[in-house]
Amino acid sequence: MTDASTGNVVVNRVMSLDGFIAGPGHTMDWIFEHMTSATFPEVMAATGAMLIGRGTYEVGKRMSDENDENPDYDGGARFVLTHRPPDEPDPNVTFLTCDIEEAVATARRAAGDKNLEILGADTAAQCLRRGLVDEILVYVLPVLLGDGVRFAPPGLDRIDLEPFDNIQSGGVTMLRFHVRK
Repeated sequence: MTDASTGNVVVNRVMSLDGFIAGPGHTMDWIFEHMTSATFPEVMAATGAMLIGRGTYEVGKRMSDENDENPDYDGGARFVLTHRPPDEPDPNVTFLTCDIEEAVATARRAAGDKNLEILGADTAAQCLRRGLVDEILVYVLPVLLGDGVRFAPPGLDRIDLEPFDNIQSGGVTMLRFHVRK
């Protein structure tokens, strides 16, 4: 756990009931059929920065370009972990090409005393493998996708969790777990 002066490192996932965080072809538009940033506003209020995997960033960027109705989330500073920064930089994002520990440390400094939210299957798995995660937050949506990107990638070792909260908002259930270290 972190000390009282800093927030937690939180893996934040939206998941279908059958365990997928993205549908076939990495589609994520099904999420907005069930929730918006206003569904659980306390999560965004507690978030000071986001560390996002490149694939998740690209899907989110494509979705916001295609649909003007999706509001931008105010989760603080945004960092994208990548092997290759884009040719055309995004002025709202800092692209990081360092290792996962340095990326988490950089984003945590930006988060200040708020939480650092981890988005993206591979980035989250890297953080979990290295023991960098304090908490996992999962929004379970009332949909079965049948195929897509699984919650946990193959090869992730067992990680024990301790449930500490669950909240229902409409058809969405938010589950929160501490990562046992």
